Amino acid sequence: MAKKPTGDSDEIRLKKKISVRANDEKKVSSDPAVRSLRKRLKRVQRKRRALSSRKKHAAGKQTETKA
Repeated sequence: MAKKPTGDSDEIRLKKKISVRANDEKKVSSDPAVRSLRKRLKRVQRKRRALSSRKKHAAGKQTETKA
């Protein structure tokens, strides 16, 4: 059986993890674990923005004329 998805998206979970690590350690961002979390967050954000851009482009001018 597959795991049931939580209410949080990947982006929200990553933001929470980064903020917890940043508050706990009080270090400069040289920690490799925090760095990889930040990279994963940026990747997820980039995917979300690309998807919205593709959807907007695919909708074309139909949405503009309706508004």
